[in-house]
Amino acid sequence: MIIRFGYAATALNLYEASPAKTMTFARWSRLGNDERKAKLHALTKENLERTTRILHYNIAHQINLYRFSSSLAPLATHEEAGWDYISPFTDLYGEIGRLVRDHGIRVSFHPNQFTLFTSDKPHITVNAIKDMQYHYNMLTAMGLEEEAYINIHIGGAYGNKELALERFQVNIKQLPEPIKAQMTLENDDKTYTAAETLEVCERHRIPMMFDFYHYMANHTEREPLEEILPRFMATWQNRKHVPKIHVSSPKSENAYRSHADYVDAEFLMPLIKHLKDIGQSLDFMIEAKQKDKAALRLAEDISRIRGVKRIGEAAVEL
Repeated sequence: MIIRFGYAATALNLYEASPAKTMTFARWSRLGNDERKAKLHALTKENLERTTRILHYNIAHQINLYRFSSSLAPLATHEEAGWDYISPFTDLYGEIGRLVRDHGIRVSFHPNQFTLFTSDKPHITVNAIKDMQYHYNMLTAMGLEEEAYINIHIGGAYGNKELALERFQVNIKQLPEPIKAQMTLENDDKTYTAAETLEVCERHRIPMMFDFYHYMANHTEREPLEEILPRFMATWQNRKHVPKIHVSSPKSENAYRSHADYVDAEFLMPLIKHLKDIGQSLDFMIEAKQKDKAALRLAEDISRIRGVKRIGEAAVEL
């Protein structure tokens, strides 16, 4: 089995490469119409150009797993500031898509925690749909709308998890089917456990994004890893990509829910042991503060384990 390693948004080994340059609505409000347009265009162009630069870096370092920044187009979904963030940049979106396809890079988006479908407030659902549409529109501009996924969490429990899940079943029907087809759901560290997330994924035929770190922080005795993993992997059957796992490790025992700079390979050993028994190739998205540096270091650290062979800068074979 093969494990590939990737990271999110910014390549820290590059100088000034953040693809998430933005502006606040307050700042936007103080500008004239022409200045607003010019500033939004300049920021978006810079973010897309930096994304292209990061993809070239990934290609050079054999990193075939990457999560786009959700902040590529500032204020794109804001009620008052919403603007055309696609048409002026078709060449840049097209170049990003070409690089991804030509080099077999697996890409995704991960909207923020406010993109959820469990709220009893209609405007929250409307905003969630708008945000999902925003991400899908960019994938479409890149020509990646049938292969890249948009990952979210189920959402809040609002004091009654059963009712919140019922609302999810209703609210998710408002999401256009093409977008829902590219959606994944991730277990979280406080509210919805892996088993609870799996039940929703299985019911709606949505692939699950299993987060091992969140599982360690939030699971019950009735959710043994050896039972969760095969079910999680089954949600990816008949999909273009292999299953994908988010991995990170706690900063400390006292700050367990804070991500460390790097990922402790020892922390992952229970997971790796079970994966080795299953024998299914998959991808690891690194969610550590040192991003690409953490992904490359983890590949090196895991390659030192007996029975593991490094087959690239960001891939190992068990």
